[in-house]
Amino acid sequence: MHRFSYGEITLMTKGVLVAATAVTLALAIAVPRCAVAQTTDATYKAKREQLAKELAATEKALTDAKGQRVQLQARVESLIAQAMQERAQALLLSNEQTALQQIDALLATSQDNLLLQRERFASLSDAVSARTGAMLVVLLRADSSQSQTVQSAVAMVDSVSGEQRTYSSSASTALARGAADQLYRAAVVATDHAVSVRITVDGKTLTGAATVPATRQSVTYVQFVVRNGQLTSSTWTSRGTGPF
Repeated sequence: MHRFSYGEITLMTKGVLVAATAVTLALAIAVPRCAVAQTTDATYKAKREQLAKELAATEKALTDAKGQRVQLQARVESLIAQAMQERAQALLLSNEQTALQQIDALLATSQDNLLLQRERFASLSDAVSARTGAMLVVLLRADSSQSQTVQSAVAMVDSVSGEQRTYSSSASTALARGAADQLYRAAVVATDHAVSVRITVDGKTLTGAATVPATRQSVTYVQFVVRNGQLTSSTWTSRGTGPF
């Protein structure tokens, strides 16, 4: 068995001490590093959680801002549409007001023209009345001394036919007893007029004609009388244009 000398033992002891010292130093260095690593991990996790919370808050704020933007945009568009509608109504009312003003001006002008035309027609009427003012009356009578039946009669003035008259038996009897029937009455120009009548008596047609001068501001009467199967006529004039 080998025995160590004192020197060898001393060297071995020193070696063990050096090794123990080295291990102690290594442990002393390793322990702070682990503590630092653990502290760094905790700080990183806290910072990451804080950043995550801030990111979530930022995203929520962004979402809220987008919603508010949509609402504001819709409100702005609504206000724009309302403003355009009010503008359109204002323009429409303006156009209607302008049209009403134009119509009022047109009505005023038309009224003035009507007044002028009225005065003109009044002047023309006065002038025509001064030049004319004549009335023509056509009468029919039957000879009461004869037995005859008048059935119908019509008068024509200047080739214009008047209303045809049809007589009943009682009306014919009245004519036979001296009554007169008015076949025509109208205002005419003061000049000569061609007057004719066509009368049916006892189934026969009789005609008569006369040229009648109508005078101004007077009534001219033309009377046709049925006598002996013939027609005779007579005329006379009455001053004024009122009823005869």
